[in-house]
Amino acid sequence: MGPEIGDPGETIAVTLEAERMLQDEDLTGLAELAAQLRVDAIRCSTTAGSGHPTSSLSAADLLAVLVARHLRYDWSYPDNPGNDHLIFSKGHASPLLYAVFRATGAISEQELLETYRQAGSRLQGHPTPVLPWVDVATGSLGQGLPVGVGVALAAQYLDRSPAHVWVLCGDSETAEGSVWEALDKAGHYGLRNLTAIVDVNRFGQRGPTELEWDLDTYRRRVEAFGCRAMVIDGHDLGAIDEAYGQAREATGPMVVLARTVKGKGVPEVENDPAWHGKAFDPELADRAVRALGGPRRIRVAGPKPPPAPRTAPAEHGQPQLPRYERGTKVATRDAYGDALHALGAARPDVVALDGEVSDSTRAERFAAAYPDRFFQMFIAEQQPAAAAVGLAVRGYRPFAATFAAFWTRAYDFIRMAGVSRADIALVGSHAGVEIGPDGPSQMGLEDIAALRAVPGSTVLSPADAVSCAALVAQLPDHPGISYLRTTRGKYPVLYDDGEPFPIGGSRIVRDGGDVALLGTGVTVHLCLAAADELTREGIDARVIDMYSIKPVDRQRLAETVVETGGRLVVVEDHYPQGGLGSAVLEALADLGEPARVNHLAVRGLPGSGTPAQQLDLAGIGVGAIVSAARSLA
Repeated sequence: MGPEIGDPGETIAVTLEAERMLQDEDLTGLAELAAQLRVDAIRCSTTAGSGHPTSSLSAADLLAVLVARHLRYDWSYPDNPGNDHLIFSKGHASPLLYAVFRATGAISEQELLETYRQAGSRLQGHPTPVLPWVDVATGSLGQGLPVGVGVALAAQYLDRSPAHVWVLCGDSETAEGSVWEALDKAGHYGLRNLTAIVDVNRFGQRGPTELEWDLDTYRRRVEAFGCRAMVIDGHDLGAIDEAYGQAREATGPMVVLARTVKGKGVPEVENDPAWHGKAFDPELADRAVRALGGPRRIRVAGPKPPPAPRTAPAEHGQPQLPRYERGTKVATRDAYGDALHALGAARPDVVALDGEVSDSTRAERFAAAYPDRFFQMFIAEQQPAAAAVGLAVRGYRPFAATFAAFWTRAYDFIRMAGVSRADIALVGSHAGVEIGPDGPSQMGLEDIAALRAVPGSTVLSPADAVSCAALVAQLPDHPGISYLRTTRGKYPVLYDDGEPFPIGGSRIVRDGGDVALLGTGVTVHLCLAAADELTREGIDARVIDMYSIKPVDRQRLAETVVETGGRLVVVEDHYPQGGLGSAVLEALADLGEPARVNHLAVRGLPGSGTPAQQLDLAGIGVGAIVSAARSLA
């Protein structure tokens, strides 16, 4: 057997015996750095027994030039606001990214070779922000560039920062519509600080990509979306260097279309689609490392960001929340708009995004008052979710709103935002059958289940304007993905201004001991009407406003089971799977509390009709609640 992978061996003449520093002006040393990146990508993936070395090899020259000469980054201070941003949209090329981190001294050679893809390692199969040099989690293709748009918006329009956003994309992911949505918005906003680098190696997972090496068609598509395209040989170090220099000085977004060879540098696998996603066996890896000249110990400093002025953190005042008179009818979407406007006055870090429905979600009130902190993403729901994550990367507290039903289009972005541990607030209006005659295409009936499933998420569904405004005010400081569900219709204000609504809590709106009616949002009002009818029948019904669905108020549930003999009716304007009923039943099971639960939810496919008709037809109207409670009492 030959030497172990990573052992330079005496026969490799170019192996460097001592670590040396590659200066950013040392253009001749870039080939050596690129070779080191290739070698390290092979070594770590072979040791792990899995990974994507060939996808890493094709982009090694692109990264060597970027890191050594153009990426302005202080590796010892990843939170430096002047740092450029490097987003690996082709997250499966993580061996290359981690090889870059090793070359910069951010991680050690030992960590790279011994922990990649191992249990408990921060060098995961696809990058996540567990590493301080990684802004967002990637690996679900087509997401890095949309997130990069949000980062670039924050840097260019809000921070007035010289920071540049570099996004490495794979050619396969350009089949995703989200990539073109991102380029469209980049062109619309003239993001001169955004550069996409597309590694056009012409092979995806199962064979050739749609366009293969048709760089002219790529160019025309990019230009059609208002961005500048530059076609280069992705292995010509001088051409790469020239392209990046032009990108830094560009007056709008640039896309560098780099023609590359998958597996470049290893003749046995070059341009062979069969090697996608396969680590080399030790024998092949040994031959490949030797062909590349063996391991090296090159350190690259790269250019540093310009000094950033030290400014004191912006003062956050207490928002002057809107006031509502008890009993007046107000839609919670109106309360959201009012509260967001109030937050804008108190919190300069609050920004808002819209999917061309701000007149319906009421985000228009924020837009009118703070147009410099409002970003219109138009009808492209993936983009506001992604841009919100990017804005959060730069320290802002984004609120993104659209119809509850339409967030399902962006669900993978929301899921990945959870993996990124992003702190963002999403608002879904026009939820449930309550919206009336528009019909099922407009009714959010899956949103609670979807958002509850996101790790670390919070799901809120206020029943009145006061509670809605109080919850909105808490979201800028609440971690993770927060989702607020609002109503289209107007309903009576139930609470006095200033009453507390802690996340994770609930409220007893009406007390009683025979049966408990648990609602959320619009169904709280239905439960109150049902309780009136039950009183006339001699049944004393308790009504609980379960405004916090995740986390659910477990203590209140346990007390209610004891105090009502375990007789509960759960009512929600949502499909039965994964909503309030599921949250309640799961909590009761965890608590070991015996209960008899009648769960009323939308169990059929709705049509059109008035809101009252829709609620009755769905089996969640007042009559259905009375019948369910009567059967328990």
